[in-house]
Formats: sequence, C-alpha cells, structure tokens
Amino acid sequence: MTDSGLPANAMRSRILRSSLAMAVPTLLPGALAQAQASPRSMQKRRIPSSGEMLPVIGCGTYIGFDVAPGSSAYQALGGILRPLFDAGGSLFDSSPMYGRAEQTTGELLAASGERPRAFLATKVWTTGKQAGIEQIERSMSLLQSPTIDLLQIHNLQDWRTHLSTLRELKQRGVIRYIGITHYTSAAYDDVARIMKGEAIDFVQINYSLGEREAERTIIPLAAERGIALIANRPFGGGNLFGGLRSKPLPPWAKEIGASSWAQVLLKFVLADPAMTCAIPGTARVQHMVDNVGAGMGEIPPPAFWAQPAHRIEL
Repeated sequence: MTDSGLPANAMRSRILRSSLAMAVPTLLPGALAQAQASPRSMQKRRIPSSGEMLPVIGCGTYIGFDVAPGSSAYQALGGILRPLFDAGGSLFDSSPMYGRAEQTTGELLAASGERPRAFLATKVWTTGKQAGIEQIERSMSLLQSPTIDLLQIHNLQDWRTHLSTLRELKQRGVIRYIGITHYTSAAYDDVARIMKGEAIDFVQINYSLGEREAERTIIPLAAERGIALIANRPFGGGNLFGGLRSKPLPPWAKEIGASSWAQVLLKFVLADPAMTCAIPGTARVQHMVDNVGAGMGEIPPPAFWAQPAHRIEL
C-alpha cells in the first residue's frame, strides 16, 4: 500500500496514465499495443566474470507471480513476456520464498516456448547442505529447466554452506553464475565482506532513489571486484510512486528519453555503469512496456543526477 491508501500497482497505473498524457498528448487507441509489438532494443551491460552481455531491465516475480492458475491475475501474466523479450530483455528473478512464483515462471516460459531466450535467476533459502541441494532441485523442477543461469544465496542464509554447493554445481555446468542477495542496508557490512573474500559473479541488493545506501560501499566495491550488480526494489517497494503522485515529470525527462516516473526512477538506478540490471516486480503488461522503455535511449551517469537541476524531491 502507498501512503495514499492505494495499492502500489494502482498508484503506479494512475501516475503512468498521467505521465503518458503529459508526454504524448496525441496518444491514439492501440498505441500501447503497437509499442508492445515493436519496441526498440534496450541497452545491455557486461557481466564482469564472463563478458556475457545482460539486458539492463529484467522482471522480478515477488508477489506478482504468486498467483493461482485460472485466476485473472495468472492469465494476465502471460502477456508480459512478449514486451520484455521483444525489447531484448531476458532476466526473470525468483525464489522459493516467493510462494508459487517459481512454478508460475516455469509454466509461462514453457507455454510460450521462450525458455531459450530467458536468463533464469532463482535462490536457495534454507539451512544445511542437503536441504539446500533438495531445494535447488525442486526449483529446477518448478522452473522446468535442467539448468539455472544464476543461483543466488537468498539473504545470505547459511551462505558458507550453500556457496560450497553452488561452486560444485557451477563446475558441473548445472548453474552458470553464483550470487548472493539482500534487501536491506543493515546487511551491507556482511555483503561487503563476502564480496571482498569470495569469488562470486553477482550481488543483488536493494537500490532506488529512496534507498541509496549502496552508493557508499556496495556499488564501488562491485566495480573494483568485477562483480555484476542487480538492483531489487528499484521503486522502493512501490512507495516512491506515492511521493510522486502529485508531481509532473520534469522538463529534462524528455531529454533523457523518459516518458513516465517509472522510467525516470529506473534510469536513476542504472546511472552507475557498475549496476548491471534492475528487476522491478511486474505483473501488468502496461508496466512491462513502461519498464523496458527505461533501458532505451540515454541513461545519464551519476553526475547528471547530482546536479541541482536534476534532483528529485520525494
């Protein structure tokens, strides 16, 4: 919920409609469908440990993908695959913690035949070596995939035990990349120690205009150590939309190719080149179309956002 009492998705939809109306006054019926069918290709950034290029906008599955088959919410999810893939996107991030999200992701990709185009990321979230192995095997079954692109240790739970397992699986080719995650700055000291002391490919942390603590240590350390970064909570869990609800887009938004507040917020998150990808949670087609647009056109560097004229008051 936002501070207005509206759910975050509802608040975002209201702001998105308002932003589109201001940015494109002559928007015709069907324009959204046209944008969905033939968008430009989004930017990609290098995964330091391999050189592989990863699109800068992915899809988080927390809450939005934890829905029952046959429900209207489940049916709507199938529509978000096309705009992501058509824009050149690929990353879907899930976890055993997210209820049915892994299974939903696997079902949607299987039904669409698009698994080869997806970069699948999930997590291990348990204690003990055998329990971790069993959970990973279950995740692969639910995702309907014999391999996982990125396996992350969720919120650092029993990370030493699981890191050993992940290295074994990577050596066998079962997973391609190893990572760790957290969603709060209170854990950044532990995250930084692992980044300094262990060979890992990815770190996923919370980062947004409203949660900027990662700028102090995590982002510079990722650049120094050659670790890819994924930003979760790029909209502050949806709370940032509540603070922007009464504000028009600034004049400079058009100059950087942003037609909505969501695109402005995502471009901010991607400002530092060490930030590899942002994964806004998405369960609506219009939100996916909007999100992938942030990965196109100019993504201004940190110096741009530090200028007084470009600062955003929440």
